[in-house]
Amino acid sequence: MTMESTDQITTLTFYKYDNWQDQLWAFGMMQFAHAKLKRTKGLSFYKLLGSGKENFDPRPDFSVYGVLQVWKDASYAAEYFDNSKLGKRYQKHSAHQLTFYLRNIKAHGLWSKQNPFEKSENLNPENPFVAVITRATIKLPMLRKFWNYVPSSQKDLIDNPNLLFTAGVGERPVTQMATFSVWNNVEALQQFAYRGKSHRDAIRQTQALQWYKEELFTRFQPYQIKGTWPDFEIPEFLK
Repeated sequence: MTMESTDQITTLTFYKYDNWQDQLWAFGMMQFAHAKLKRTKGLSFYKLLGSGKENFDPRPDFSVYGVLQVWKDASYAAEYFDNSKLGKRYQKHSAHQLTFYLRNIKAHGLWSKQNPFEKSENLNPENPFVAVITRATIKLPMLRKFWNYVPSSQKDLIDNPNLLFTAGVGERPVTQMATFSVWNNVEALQQFAYRGKSHRDAIRQTQALQWYKEELFTRFQPYQIKGTWPDFEIPEFLK
């Protein structure tokens, strides 16, 4: 990981598709969007993400997909969302779009053999919100044991009043998974991560059983959220 300051930003956009025709289109774009994304100016890293059902159920939710994009700076992100044909197609086919604009605080580990996230020089000390992405490639012999343990490991997340948004996503079903969560403040995140019994037990299991072939943990400061999403209200500070 590079520790130098940077203007890099990350966007994570969730798209919700209401009918089967648009869901089929979105499924196809998991393959066909690569060519256009690879040619997108200012885009240094991206991932096309499917989603699981609520509470990190590994069964796929074909109505929700995500696109993670790491930009050299915010101007390239603005150009993409305002003018790109690919971005417009995603908007046209989806009933809801929600984009989180993120500046990196810190990152540890690897994603596809690299760490694409660089520490931001533009963090706002008055912004209390924090977002987290964790992702992992699970060792094949550990799949059954891992997914049997997931429901108990996530108990502390259910109905947590300081958790604003959460989603389970992945590049491939079952074997390559990621979680995204947005919290009211760092204290709430730390209470979940270090004091919640279920999560502490999960950390101990991870260390003891060595579930992962590759893993990454990264923390961000969300500085803007755009769009709409069912049952989610954007905090005034992040509009």
